[in-house]
Amino acid sequence: MPEYFSYAEQSAHYFNRAHSAPPSGPIVGPAAWKGSDIGPDEAWRLRLTEDQVAEFEAATAAACRTGKPVIALKAADFPLPTLAEEIARWREQIDRGRGFQVISGAPVGRWSRSEIEVFFWCLGLYMGRPGAQNPRGDLLGEVRDTGADTSDPYVRLYQTRSEIAYHCDAADVVGLLCLRGAARGGVSRIASSVTIFNTLRELRPDLAERLFEPFPLDIRNEDPSGSLHHIAVPPCRFSNQRLRTFYHSDYFRSAQRHSDVPQFTEDELTLLDLYEEIASDPTIRLEMALESGDIQWLSNHSIVHSRSGYQDQSPNQRGRELLRLWISLENG
Repeated sequence: MPEYFSYAEQSAHYFNRAHSAPPSGPIVGPAAWKGSDIGPDEAWRLRLTEDQVAEFEAATAAACRTGKPVIALKAADFPLPTLAEEIARWREQIDRGRGFQVISGAPVGRWSRSEIEVFFWCLGLYMGRPGAQNPRGDLLGEVRDTGADTSDPYVRLYQTRSEIAYHCDAADVVGLLCLRGAARGGVSRIASSVTIFNTLRELRPDLAERLFEPFPLDIRNEDPSGSLHHIAVPPCRFSNQRLRTFYHSDYFRSAQRHSDVPQFTEDELTLLDLYEEIASDPTIRLEMALESGDIQWLSNHSIVHSRSGYQDQSPNQRGRELLRLWISLENG
């Protein structure tokens, strides 16, 4: 049995969100944070100790010695005698806590590209089950500027230097390992979707209710059969005092290009605009510049994320690049 999900399996797992009824009051808990409260002391960033780095290096060397292709590796090929429990705590923080965790100090500068891929893939196996990030089956994504045309409506913007609007990915957790940062820009912005919902509910409770009804989501020509152009996805689900949100500004909006999709009502447009305005509020969002060796883990149920546009040094130098994993949690 593969150690990873197909794109269809992962999507089905992620969107299988229990729902009872919209909440009758504000949602409280560690996931309902504000950037102005959580940001200054960087308690959300853990820096690897020398011993922890050494353990990761030894595990990476052991996995490489197996000679297996990266996606054939199992957690047992990457032995972590002390760090396995620490990773379980990261996973708990992402799933049941504030919804994100940043780890600094991975020794990417001392590894070859193949060693980096082995390390990140195997680390993902300890977090949960990796899954495909598109119908082509890409499991270890590369986030970099490929020179793709930003005016092409089908281009995935992570392949460009453009700003990316607030969104979630179709997996319980997204992990990013930074190999190189940008010369300027490329700032990661995250916000609690629980706080956004609570704020929206205070301002416009009538609009907040609409989040529990489906929105058309553009497929962007990623259906292999070519017959499916959009699907209906309710942004919010609420059960057992937990709000799970899937929000994708660009894909909700671009679904309007299909002739069988009704045009937004005035209230729906106001809802999307206000949702993104709240997420962008400097007191609500949290900004961080990812540097070489940083690993960012985010819950796609309780966090929305975006990125500012960026500039690289020059065409002759390697630019900003990150590796990406999509992870499903066993209890997701």
